[in-house]
Amino acid sequence: MDYPELVGGTLLRRYKRFLADVRLDDGREVVAHCPNTGSMRAVNVPGCRVWLSPSDNPARKLAWTWELIELPQSDGTMATASVHTGRTNRIVEEALREGRVPGLAGYADLKREARVVLECQLSARLDFRLDDPERGTAFVEVKQVTLKEHDGHGYFPDAVSERGRRHLEVLAGLVARGQRAVLLFCVAHEGIPDVAPADHLDPAYAATLREVAARGVEVLACGCKVTRRAGVPVAIHLDRQLPVSLERRVGVALGID
Repeated sequence: MDYPELVGGTLLRRYKRFLADVRLDDGREVVAHCPNTGSMRAVNVPGCRVWLSPSDNPARKLAWTWELIELPQSDGTMATASVHTGRTNRIVEEALREGRVPGLAGYADLKREARVVLECQLSARLDFRLDDPERGTAFVEVKQVTLKEHDGHGYFPDAVSERGRRHLEVLAGLVARGQRAVLLFCVAHEGIPDVAPADHLDPAYAATLREVAARGVEVLACGCKVTRRAGVPVAIHLDRQLPVSLERRVGVALGID
């Protein structure tokens, strides 16, 4: 996925969930839209370099959108993370159409926002439906991962997610109906090497994830890479498969019982 022309700056603060104060490289201080309703745990770091996309739409209240943040890593390097959850499905759709998601390549048709209603009165709108005359149908639900904890590993979710847990139950219902169902973690943080359920933040989600995986829901993870030109981010895309560790827990590393 290509970005519009991005402008660099420094994050001053995020507040009221949807707002962020940023000092641009030219010294101006602007208020940017923060397109992320989550806790943004570990990616809301004042003082870090961020990248904003501008808009000249006069109907918009805010002319800037927060897209990316650069985060220092324990080895002294920097990793870029996407905070714009609205970009996630576009990144994944591009990879699916180009056959770059291991295990999900080769389907003839892709539909977005597939409505699913099950006999047990469970229903949800899942992100993708893939169809093929030979391979049948696969339903795919995508979750963006940006939480890297102090143990160096990635976790999902970054806060309690009842909606996410309901999606898991719908995926399990599809498997029970004889269809293929996939949870795909889009890891939008270049420094995350793998993904595990966040027992320390949402134990109910973690327990449900393990349960539905045992019932046949496939759990995949792919990492994103940000492409730059003259130091400025110009694109982001999925470029590698990452391991999923359903049994790993973060407790000891964070001092959590």
